[in-house]
Formats: sequence, structure tokens, C-alpha cells
Amino acid sequence: MREAQPFTAHFVDIQSPRTEEVVQERLRETGMISLSGFTSRAIVRDFAARIMNITPHRDSDPDGLTTIRDTRRHTHRAGYGGFGNGELASHTERSGVPHPPRLMLLVCGTPAYDGGECLLTDGRAVYTDIAARRRDAIVALSQPRTVFFGGGDGHTAEIFTHHSVGRVSVRLRLDGLAKFSPVVQSYLPHLRAALETYQIRLPLGAGQGYLIDNERWLHARSSFTGQRLCWRALGEPHAPLPKGFIPSSRFTVMSTRPVIVR
Repeated sequence: MREAQPFTAHFVDIQSPRTEEVVQERLRETGMISLSGFTSRAIVRDFAARIMNITPHRDSDPDGLTTIRDTRRHTHRAGYGGFGNGELASHTERSGVPHPPRLMLLVCGTPAYDGGECLLTDGRAVYTDIAARRRDAIVALSQPRTVFFGGGDGHTAEIFTHHSVGRVSVRLRLDGLAKFSPVVQSYLPHLRAALETYQIRLPLGAGQGYLIDNERWLHARSSFTGQRLCWRALGEPHAPLPKGFIPSSRFTVMSTRPVIVR
């Protein structure tokens, strides 16, 4: 895990008159922003609405935000890990739908008594690392239709998707709702190792949060004790945002024929 000061390095002031413009610039450049000053749920909702068209979904409340806390009712239920107090593996949001939301905003209302740190990984760094070490791994992880994400109504895709404009996006989950082709399974240890290598720890205090590009950044969480409470918003950016990320030109690898997961 990379120890760093990501909160300070990626910070954007939500009170600035140029907030929307700066957010758009940072999303295009790095895909991640850290934020503070959220003293209420209403402020979180208002800020999210300034940046994105909020997308309602299964777990969201009537205002479009999702309350993330330990409900004590969702332990060991696949797809509901966020509503417990256990560790969450690196993933992108809503991998089991054809078109996952582009942005995710997470804000801490009440920090945990112990643990509960947010863990973020830049998919661009992961892609570059694997491509440099194991070109065959990137080819396999980019094969179309090699992973089935979600339950019975899930979606078949690949971990790294190559777009016609030379950009790459990432889609991943590592729980019981991901079924990997044998072609991919043998390379999962390389993927997990890179995810851990480039993971950064982002402990959030009350009123602090982060905004990420869901096609570039993966997020996770350490286990915790206490009454940790967060609010999450998912949605589509108001301003156009290029697909995923541009990989290092030395390590761009195009996928080949598909291996379909049954």
C-alpha cells in the first residue's frame, strides 16, 4: 500500500466560486478529488446536484443519496457488503449493469470508532504496472465477455475495456457476484497484487469526502467498529468527461477475440 497524503494533494474547496470548473478539470486530469465542509446531508445533496445528474438505484433514499452504515441486517449477503462493518475489497460501483454511473461521491457524516478508512486505487497505475510486468495478463484481463458481474440480471463484460479513442476504463468486483472465465482466473493474483501496491489510505473525518471517476478509480474499505455513517451519490457528470484514462503509450495493449463466460 502506498502511504501518502492524498487528501491534501487532491483537495478542492467547495466554497470556491470556481468549484464546478476546478472539479471538471481535476476529473479529467486525475479522476479523483477530496472535499470537506459538508456539515449536513442537505449540503451533500446540493453539492452532488451541482456536479452530476444523480442516479437513483436499489439502495438510494428518496433524495437520491444512499445512507451507508452497518444495518446489522446485511451480514454475508452478496452485494450488500457496504451495509455491514467488514472489509470491502477494491471494486467499481454497479459493475453488474450495462452502463455503471460515471461518478461517485462519498461523504463521511460520522467516522468509525476504529477503522473504516477509505482505500482508493488508480486503475491507470494498476493497468500500467501489469502491462509492464505481464503483457499476457493485460491481454487476458482485456478480453471481451470474460467476467459475469452481478446476480441473475447481471452483465457480462471485461475488467479493462479498450475504447476506440485509445482510452481504457476499468470495471471490477471481487466478491461472490463476479464469475471469471478460466482465461482470467490465472491472472487474478497479478491483479490483486497491483491493486494492493497502488492502494492509498484515505481516512475521512466528519464532513470530509471524495469524488471519483468510476471508470478509473476503484474503492475499498477497511473493517470498523462504531457507528460509522456515510452518504453516497452516484450519477453522470454535467460536463463531458472522456472515457476512463489514457494508459502509458508504452504499455497500451489491445484485446483479442472474446472468451465468453457461461
